[in-house]
Amino acid sequence: MCARRIEPFEYKNKTEFQEKLVEWIGDVLYDILPDHGYEVRDEQIFTAFQIADAFCENQVHLAEAGLGTGKTIAYLLSAIPYARMSGKPVVIACATAALQEQLVHPEGDYNRLSKLLGLEIDARMAKDPGQYICDVKMEEYTSEQNRLANEIKQWMSQTRLGERSEMPTIPDGIWKKISWDEGMDCDTCLNRGYCKLVKAREHYRAARDLIIVDHETFFKDLWTRAEYMAEGKLPILPGYSAVVFDEGHKVLLPASIQAGYQIDREDMESIVELFEEIQGARNSFMTATVRMNQTMRQFFMAAKKSVIRAESTERLSIERKEELLKAANHFRKALDGLLLELQIEQELYFESVPAHLIQAYEGQIERAIRALDSFLKEGEENSIPWLNRKDGSFWIVPRKISKQLNQHLFQKKLPVVFTSATLSNEGDFDYFIRTVGLDGVSKSAIGSPFDLEEQVTVYLDEKAASMDEKAAGMGEKEDLNIMKLVYLLKMNNGHSLVLTNTLSQVRKIRKSLEGYSFPFEILWEDLGERGYLVNRFREEENTVLIGANFWEGIDVPGDALTQLIVWQLPFPVLDPLLEASRKEVTEQGLDPVKVIDYPEMGLKLKQGCGRLIRTESDKGKIVILDRILNTPWEKFVRGALPAGAKVMVEEL
Repeated sequence: MCARRIEPFEYKNKTEFQEKLVEWIGDVLYDILPDHGYEVRDEQIFTAFQIADAFCENQVHLAEAGLGTGKTIAYLLSAIPYARMSGKPVVIACATAALQEQLVHPEGDYNRLSKLLGLEIDARMAKDPGQYICDVKMEEYTSEQNRLANEIKQWMSQTRLGERSEMPTIPDGIWKKISWDEGMDCDTCLNRGYCKLVKAREHYRAARDLIIVDHETFFKDLWTRAEYMAEGKLPILPGYSAVVFDEGHKVLLPASIQAGYQIDREDMESIVELFEEIQGARNSFMTATVRMNQTMRQFFMAAKKSVIRAESTERLSIERKEELLKAANHFRKALDGLLLELQIEQELYFESVPAHLIQAYEGQIERAIRALDSFLKEGEENSIPWLNRKDGSFWIVPRKISKQLNQHLFQKKLPVVFTSATLSNEGDFDYFIRTVGLDGVSKSAIGSPFDLEEQVTVYLDEKAASMDEKAAGMGEKEDLNIMKLVYLLKMNNGHSLVLTNTLSQVRKIRKSLEGYSFPFEILWEDLGERGYLVNRFREEENTVLIGANFWEGIDVPGDALTQLIVWQLPFPVLDPLLEASRKEVTEQGLDPVKVIDYPEMGLKLKQGCGRLIRTESDKGKIVILDRILNTPWEKFVRGALPAGAKVMVEEL
């Protein structure tokens, strides 16, 4: 039995716990941490007290905290004592794996707190199961004789958890062959209880204070938790006492995706290829395989024809045309037939195919059937279909994820905290509240502790072209903006981040700059790996980085970035999830442009502006080349600018 650890403070009951928690947080932030070189930040202290109240009163709380507030420490100071008081860990759900790693880094906030406060904080990461190697699949792959197979075999003899981050150079295609996937039937596996994934789960399930998880894995657990427990299985995550969503503004997409279904064409084609190679299979089985292949191709062809074109989103909206519905029905019936034949064939003679592989393919077929059932039966009012631009896979997700969030999370009366620098527009949380489906939440909003009036100057172009000119494409407005861009980059001698909305805009800008020479290098997002480009931009200092996907998630402190240029305001594109929201508010008699498009643009612009100032010593300017003054969206743009920054209106 584990020895009881030192409590941060003494208390007799839950009522006294709340009083002592607030006192202890004050002592830590006003006295203990400043004694070790930390600044006293009123913004951080305010946020920490608000979060403490939410924990103690089992509330859903929206904590917006500006850059440099120190919101991680603010929520950890409540999460750790609450976990010990309740006897269950608190889940910290991060937007990306990189943020998970950052949080548990040896120099990260929780490790520093653990040392400074003497609390021996027990925090462990729970990653997507697909990030772990599958022992059975690995044995099959490493039976091949090649250099990479030998390297993986050597790594397997040394690794304890078999996590991909330990060997990041493995190509995606190879990792897919050796990693765990949903099709694996772990219940019948010969390695059951001894594989790397089981060891990883045993490791993080034993966490006593914090479980650091990504959004996708959290929602995968949330939607399957009751089902797993009903079947006598352990859910992905252990029981927990509270949830903190770091970068909480990003929960909608992973929540929707994990509640939906995917049909991966590449996976289905792999099934067909393997079945066609089976020797001695019955004619009816082979006929079912051929029919499934034909109907699958017809379905994906019809889906492509039904795409509502959009330039800049990975998710391509699909119109429910009669041809597509008919193809989906035929595909559904063919999958049913193949599943039946597969089950019969497996009982007869499938010695040439490993049992785990057959079970994996059965799982893939069953999930494809559920996806098509959802598409055919749920209808437009209850589900959202799309094609993924990158891999061509078909997706179907629930239209109103807010009902499921309420049922599976908010009604549990656990403390749930959403933290981010961008949950509101000038303190108005209505858009986020409506999107997630919250009711009766507590809220707090605090700006950055940085002296943004001295650190940031924003320039709005008094003579920016009208929206009508913008709609004309690379015309007079674009030519004029190219001249402005050249001037701005040269005047600043590089050190600039240029934010566009699409990669096609990146390519157009590059083409327009071909006749110009610069005394610095320009890095283009479409010509390199994103992380590599950001590292070069950060390290080489006088370069320029131009891209469409740098609005959030990059940290470039210091002189490398002193000028941020917004090429075009980030109005939302034709995304299927946003289209569903637009339709919903239209049915309520509201204007979707004002209720959805403008707030969405404002939140993304706010994230983009946040790239400029990362430390209290950073200085720079933000230049917006798009039209703002005297427009219906001017309020949202001004609300997205760094609070307190000087705003200059002049002709650029």
